Amino acid sequence: MDLGPIAQPPAPPAGADAVPDSHGLNLWRADPWLAPLLGLYLPADLLAHLAPHLDRMGALAGGRLDTLAGTADRAPPVLRHRTRRGDDVQAVEYHPAYCEMERIAFAEYGLAAMSHRGGVLGWPAPMPPAAKYALTYLFVQAEFGLCCPLSMTDALARTLRRFGGPDLVARYLPALTATDLDALRQGAMFMTEQGAGSDIAATAVLAGEAPDGTWRLTGDKWFCSNPDAGMALVLARRQGGPAGLRGVSLFLLPRDLPDGTRNAYRIVRLKDKLGSRGMASGEVRLEGATAFLVGAPEAGFRQMADMVNASRLSNGMRAAGLMRRAVTEAMHVARHRIAFGRRLVDMPLMRRQLLKLALPMEQARSMVFQAAEALRRSDAGEDGAHALLRILTPLLKFRACRDARKVTGDAMEVRGGCGYIEEWPDPRLLRDAHLGSIWEGTSNIVALDVLRAAQRERSLPVLRAHVAGLLGNAGALPGALPLFDRAAALAERAQENPALARQAASALYHLTSAAAMAWEAQRLDDPARLALAKLVLTHRVLPKDPLADDDKAVPDDLLDRLLAQ
Repeated sequence: MDLGPIAQPPAPPAGADAVPDSHGLNLWRADPWLAPLLGLYLPADLLAHLAPHLDRMGALAGGRLDTLAGTADRAPPVLRHRTRRGDDVQAVEYHPAYCEMERIAFAEYGLAAMSHRGGVLGWPAPMPPAAKYALTYLFVQAEFGLCCPLSMTDALARTLRRFGGPDLVARYLPALTATDLDALRQGAMFMTEQGAGSDIAATAVLAGEAPDGTWRLTGDKWFCSNPDAGMALVLARRQGGPAGLRGVSLFLLPRDLPDGTRNAYRIVRLKDKLGSRGMASGEVRLEGATAFLVGAPEAGFRQMADMVNASRLSNGMRAAGLMRRAVTEAMHVARHRIAFGRRLVDMPLMRRQLLKLALPMEQARSMVFQAAEALRRSDAGEDGAHALLRILTPLLKFRACRDARKVTGDAMEVRGGCGYIEEWPDPRLLRDAHLGSIWEGTSNIVALDVLRAAQRERSLPVLRAHVAGLLGNAGALPGALPLFDRAAALAERAQENPALARQAASALYHLTSAAAMAWEAQRLDDPARLALAKLVLTHRVLPKDPLADDDKAVPDDLLDRLLAQ
């Protein structure tokens, strides 16, 4: 029986792809707002100098670095306890892919050194924090785990410079800021114990003073990332010292002693982690290890907190980067995938989903650069800048890291079944995103730190003045300042009722980020960015009737701007 001509399916639109793959995309060029925003947060001459380096980092992160990261993730490091000759010398063996990423990050780009000395990437002076975070923001879109050693090396150098004695600084700082891998000594911090995670007062590792003025450390540290680093900062309790935090001091622990011999501590085992698999984390046993006191003996926790806060800021930046990569992947799929004869991006529900992915990512990025600028001003000694930094940092770390878990998960859905397959970047992004809410303090601890900054540093009035300055006459974002005052009042009430800490921290974060985005929009004369700032208030601050059908369609011009690649 003649059925006649067989109907042919309609030809897919130009650029359609059954299984869209963004590998090879330049992540610097694919980001429509990164370059304009950096024009607000970096001096023009420095941005012009960094432009080719940012462009190359974007190409690496979307291509070669992404391949290396996937390889290292599937081939975690191995702890060797003895050499093949039988020498009792421990070593952590890393896959060559991880070692190549180390070369790019520490040597080629000098990401851990550029804030501390001139000459990195051909720039004669130390670069401001925003420069370091911009480059690392691109790097982390390919590789998250290595950014932990990067951050700790950078933060250890900062803490040593601030609190270490001149002899200690002269001996160890050059190795921390080297860009020659043979001269480089990476940094770490050994703080966590089984009975003393965030409760530093419960620290049990003991420090005894030796006749030569050095100290000997004894005990176990339970979670030590980068455990074979060239040097680590360690919290330990002084023998005979007072109870509580005043008895805990900060020590510099070198892997190799001045005479070239290995120090007396061992890596007991490496952790089998959910994410950041290419980077080693382990348990360390201190067996009378030689260490050097850093700063005042009774100020150990306060001094270590300086390093932790620097790491928390970096953690927030990494969350923003993970979200950006997840959004880039989702946008790419939506633009090129055809279903039911239409591109995904043309479907109303998908458009709404893409916007919900992009909004927290844009909030986090603005907060990263706001905190970076506060850090620059704080280091320059500007009045009020330290108090501002002190509250911006935990706000960023708390909310951005929590948002990253949801954004990376929801972005995986856009790719569908392929998004669940380890050959694609989505699973690695999701696993790594969950780490941000744990490292350098869990969500509860960091939300409580927001309250601590408000109480001890008097940070709330400083933050309020900062938000008011960002809003100007508040014409662009009407009602934002009264809402901020309500959030600040909630934070004040949380001092008496700490169960409100997370709610207060979220409110302060959303309102501060909305103000920052409105300020950026005005400086850039960019209505789309102002629309995003307003959406922060609508979707993340103001009450909403879950049964109402008043959800507005995503404006074409706003989505077109988000999709620009």
